Amino acid sequence: MEKMNWGRVIGGGLLAGLVMNISEAALHGGMLAQDGVDLYKSLGLTLAPQPAELVTVISMTFVIGIATVWLYAAIRPRYGAGPKTAICAGLAVWLLAHLWSGVYLSAGFPGLVTPKLAWLPVVWGLVEAPLGALAGGWVYKES
Repeated sequence: MEKMNWGRVIGGGLLAGLVMNISEAALHGGMLAQDGVDLYKSLGLTLAPQPAELVTVISMTFVIGIATVWLYAAIRPRYGAGPKTAICAGLAVWLLAHLWSGVYLSAGFPGLVTPKLAWLPVVWGLVEAPLGALAGGWVYKES
């Protein structure tokens, strides 16, 4: 078995993270922006994003991208190189990150987090995670 190419894991992971960050910006900065504002207003709070929090969220999305490509590289010997394996890795990430998040927000904060805020990101992630995995998998090569 060949060793994992860590340079390509990082490079592909950063590309996957970029795809995911662009997607998340479109979702949360566009489609769900007003819903977030409305949730804050209902709690008597003002939505004032802090730069440190934004950097944390963006950074963690890059970490998820790297983890996605790492998973792709790890399952490649069993499933073979290519888009099908990348999509499998993306769906695993979707299951562990996006689906779990929706369940947690919906069940953990019932009546507080609207179904749209809890579940639209789950559906969105069903496309986002495999697309990020495809982009990162395209970069990853063993040697």
